Amino acid sequence: MNASTQFTLRFRPGLRLTDRVFGKLCAANPELKLERTAREELVVVPTGSETAMRNAAVTAQVVYWAEVDGRGVAFDSSAGFTLPNGAIRSPDSSWITRDRWRALPREQRDQFAPLCPDFVVELRSEADRKAKLRKKMREYISQGARLGWMIDLVDGKVEIYRPGRPVEVLERPTTLSGEDVLPGFVLDMKGILFD
Repeated sequence: MNASTQFTLRFRPGLRLTDRVFGKLCAANPELKLERTAREELVVVPTGSETAMRNAAVTAQVVYWAEVDGRGVAFDSSAGFTLPNGAIRSPDSSWITRDRWRALPREQRDQFAPLCPDFVVELRSEADRKAKLRKKMREYISQGARLGWMIDLVDGKVEIYRPGRPVEVLERPTTLSGEDVLPGFVLDMKGILFD
């Protein structure tokens, strides 16, 4: 197996990957990006340098817009969120309305916040299986995300996910609109899908 390939660890029946155990695993392995599925499977998500650079370009734009706009808060890929189904996911970039974020007690904000972001971005690299990433995008939408982008760095496409609507696929777009979820936000794809 390639060292940069994502893999999932399943535990024997009776052995649970609880919030506490998962938190300890993350703390003991800060160099790894770990997620937990709704079935309490451990997912190790590798990120190569090229993908991390492009992810930083996405997150920088989301953060800048969020600071100027003021209606919400932005997160990078190190943030973990406990979705309503129990999965703990770390989108490559995400955004939550300020009201939803402030409604959480401080101790919940300091852990894996128990909510699904309003907006999520996932970048697909060679290490990602498209089917698994699509399943993850559908999970975000079913758990409360209002807009999601899967930016496919391999195929040069973007899949746009919205509740109650079919997935829209764009071929090498130069920009992406935040629509009514992130009003006024436009992601410049230079440095992300092309140089």
